[in-house]
Amino acid sequence: QVQLVESGGGLVQAGGSLTLSCAASGSIFSFNFVGWYRQAPGKQRELIAAITSSGYKNYVDSVKGRFTISRDNAKNTVYLQMNSLKPEDTAVYYCKGRNTADYWGQGTQVTVSS
Repeated sequence: QVQLVESGGGLVQAGGSLTLSCAASGSIFSFNFVGWYRQAPGKQRELIAAITSSGYKNYVDSVKGRFTISRDNAKNTVYLQMNSLKPEDTAVYYCKGRNTADYWGQGTQVTVSS
């Protein structure tokens, strides 16, 4: 069974940057979709960026132009580069891989101070 592990979260000032990593225990080629989600306190978990096995990328409007999703097939890792961070980006960030089932990581906290 494939496992996903997120890392790279932390505390950053507004305007700063962070890069999150989502490392798969198996090949990320097994996933036809990998998405980054986030859940802020009191809010629903939302999909903010996704990349397909063919390389198609999509972003929610609130992060377009600031966040970039990418993958390194050799490292079985998907990244989320986050620039120009805002306090409203504060949330727990999760990655999810999908093939015949959905696989979630445990999440990593991102806190953006004003």
